Amino acid sequence: MKAYRIEKDGKVGRGVVVDMAESDLDPGEVSIATRFAGINYKDALAGLGGAPIIRRFPCNGGIEAVGTVLTSEDARFAPGDSVIVHGRGIGVSHDGGLAERLRVPADWVMAIPGGLTAQEAATLGVAGYSAALAVDRLEALGLAPGDLPVAVSGASGGVGAFAVAMLAGLGFQVLAISSKADAVPFLTGLGAAEVITPGDLGDKTFGPARWCGGIDAAGGPVLAKMLAGTDRDGAIASLGNAAGVELTTTVLPFILRGVTLTGINADSDMNTRRRIWARLANDLKPDRLADWADIVALRDVPDVMARMLDGQTTGRTIVGFGNDAPT
Repeated sequence: MKAYRIEKDGKVGRGVVVDMAESDLDPGEVSIATRFAGINYKDALAGLGGAPIIRRFPCNGGIEAVGTVLTSEDARFAPGDSVIVHGRGIGVSHDGGLAERLRVPADWVMAIPGGLTAQEAATLGVAGYSAALAVDRLEALGLAPGDLPVAVSGASGGVGAFAVAMLAGLGFQVLAISSKADAVPFLTGLGAAEVITPGDLGDKTFGPARWCGGIDAAGGPVLAKMLAGTDRDGAIASLGNAAGVELTTTVLPFILRGVTLTGINADSDMNTRRRIWARLANDLKPDRLADWADIVALRDVPDVMARMLDGQTTGRTIVGFGNDAPT
């Protein structure tokens, strides 16, 4: 079998496409033939040595996978079942999805809900799931469509783009924040009412209310500026750090406007996964989902990762395997 395998390179790792024996995969009750695996920013950092993400070397990269069950020692799954696995350490401390085969504990596996094809589930992947978690959290905190928009940073990336589409589909006005000038048609096509750059956020640590809440996929100073412009009783869901991990702000948004800053961790419990994936198959499913992703071959992974870290990718890229691989 072929796999994108990450070997130790100093303090970090470096990935390469290799041939390996299926018997060398990490143990688990369920063996899966991978059909699709998304390439995420975290995967790119791990594979190209951008951060010390891998906890055990060597390790097949890829924090998500969609595939077909080959064998199962657990009665919940049978050969032929279409399933998805994400998080739980795959691609970090357990062999991940960027490989033709995957073997994992049964408790990590979830059946793809009705209403989604395997390709659609893979196109959503961790990015779509994270965006849906954030939207669901904001709704639980009381955000509803109104006069002020919801701001989405990192809007041209996978998570941000899904957030824009989901919020627009629910009737929210969406203010998309992106540093890519050429992404404006893409974002307005997803439903954004307006597209601005991070520089348009200003430099105040507390200013006039400009949005009712937001989803921040950037972190750092972008998150600080989003907090500064959030309306009374609004909320910001934080789920990324592309712009930095340090947060310098004041208490003013919190004590003068009652703003909530809530964190989103996509490695959630299975009950939450089933509930959110059910929404992804229904009210949070973006239109024309089959058109969202570029499908590449496993051999293309290093090039895609390099372009991703260089800020040259937009939306989602997924790897196809077997009959789903591009020629």
